[in-house]
Amino acid sequence: MNSCGTCSALTDSYGRTVRSLRMSITNRCNFDCIYCHNEGDHGSKGEMSVENIANIVDAASRLGVNKLKISGGEPLIRNDLEDILSSLPELRDVSLTTNASMLKGRAQSLKDSGLDRVNVSLDTLDPEIYRTITNCSKGAFEKVLDGIHDAVDAGLTPVKLNMVLLKDINDADMDSMLEFTSQYKGDVILQLIELMDFKDVAQYRVNADEVEKKLLKNATDVKVRHMHHRKKYIINGAEVEFVRPVDNTEFCANCNRLRVTADGKLKPCLLTNDDLVDVSNASLDELPSLLQLAVSKRVPFYRNK
Repeated sequence: MNSCGTCSALTDSYGRTVRSLRMSITNRCNFDCIYCHNEGDHGSKGEMSVENIANIVDAASRLGVNKLKISGGEPLIRNDLEDILSSLPELRDVSLTTNASMLKGRAQSLKDSGLDRVNVSLDTLDPEIYRTITNCSKGAFEKVLDGIHDAVDAGLTPVKLNMVLLKDINDADMDSMLEFTSQYKGDVILQLIELMDFKDVAQYRVNADEVEKKLLKNATDVKVRHMHHRKKYIINGAEVEFVRPVDNTEFCANCNRLRVTADGKLKPCLLTNDDLVDVSNASLDELPSLLQLAVSKRVPFYRNK
């Protein structure tokens, strides 16, 4: 663990200590999903260098951050992703969010470079519905499934499948997704995700309470994660979580994450853009104070008034 006991922790005025970075390394993507919010990072064109990324993570780790999630756009578009992974300080957990269309044949090199696990966006097992949701090219769906298999074989586990629930599009596919997940005997976890309203997508919002009731009814066991007190349901041997960030005071109250945009801005909250801190040209010596500045700006978006 690369941390510094003499450094002050990254704790905001609400008592929330940042232990995790979610870092976008590109805005480029080969898909155009109907619900995509680009990590709340619209219009940025630049991408951080390997050195810039390594410096930010190194400075954050010295202030107590021990987890990193790399995202995009689609991070596998960057050919230097393995170099980025190899440049990082030692952390407790390094994960990657991907659509997995370019993961086949690369999973092992990512593992060898220091990646621990992957989250894969997979909203359905129906190829036609998949194309409707992602606007991907023909044949991409099969590449995604191959990428998931490769990730499991490489030990990038547990692979978490992120299924954004969309009313009248894929909400009837939960059972097939659970069946698909169960065949991996615990190496794959299903995460059902409540749709966030970043675009004009209100018509696709499911009844989250009804989803929870269905999961509870079918579960043989229910566990509660410490983070966000999120429930994990065990159904037919498969593990499934339901992520409810929308209008969720508990989600915000337990948030321990600081985001980094692809062009090098610290982003205290996904849902706000008026509190960014630019670290794109910051030196390693300047970064600790800038990280602390960003954390001081953190306010729970959904909070009890």
